[in-house]
Amino acid sequence: MTQNRIAMTFQPDRLERIDGSLAALEADLDLLIALTVEERQDLVKMGHKSRAFCATALSVAEQHAGLMPRDFDIDAFRQDHLALELLRPRAARLAHLMQRITDTELALGSDLMAAALEVYGVLKVAGKDKGVDEARRELASRFARRKATAEPVGEAVVNA
Repeated sequence: MTQNRIAMTFQPDRLERIDGSLAALEADLDLLIALTVEERQDLVKMGHKSRAFCATALSVAEQHAGLMPRDFDIDAFRQDHLALELLRPRAARLAHLMQRITDTELALGSDLMAAALEVYGVLKVAGKDKGVDEARRELASRFARRKATAEPVGEAVVNA
């Protein structure tokens, strides 16, 4: 192989620990929700600059609870604020880990594609009359272009 960005193997005991850790995370993070695309679009977004705004608003609401409408739930506001502050550093760690997983997946896939292309190249050049024509054709099918099935312009049927 001419390219080998990464070489790794997973021992069964390591995979078992990883799967156990993931199961524990899933169990401990059972409070997480999943939103639909529409729900994500409809929500008011909190950006980086809004963090201070929200913290200040919570402080003001707590200091002036008598001004707030009766149905305004300061405890829920406080609980959401605290939950987000506690979730954020963990989300950042998971995002960093996920980026490393994505990069590793990309590197492994690239190594595999480079090796497969090398095999295909060898079969194209040195594989003639060596009994590997069927294997070469099978690999070549990866690069076959599909013909358009649309009706050619100008040949539409006109009903009179």
